[in-house]
Amino acid sequence: MTSKGVDLELKKAFQELQAKVLDTTQKLKLADLQIDSYNKSIQHANLTQHELKSYPGDTNMYNGVGRMFLLTPPDEIVKMLSEKVNTSKDKIKELETSKTYLERSMKESEENLRELVASKQKDR
Repeated sequence: MTSKGVDLELKKAFQELQAKVLDTTQKLKLADLQIDSYNKSIQHANLTQHELKSYPGDTNMYNGVGRMFLLTPPDEIVKMLSEKVNTSKDKIKELETSKTYLERSMKESEENLRELVASKQKDR
């Protein structure tokens, strides 16, 4: 193979890696933002639960549904908040798994490129 063919092949591989790194970086940033959002949601729900438990059991409480408020028993509101916390924790686990996969995929691509460069240097 000519040196121009090798250069073009390496250039193409570098461009593909650069595109993959850029795409993966954006996905990782998005996952971090989503994880942060879920953590804030968990914190808000926990604080709300803590505050609601300080009220007497017979206190009227209302749950916002769309543009209206429904009279809801306090224990049902606490249950809904607990479900929200659990759902958020599950989504965080999914995002962490996705992040791990993306990072591993990016490292593999970088390693493949290094191997390609090393093999081309041997051929010269």
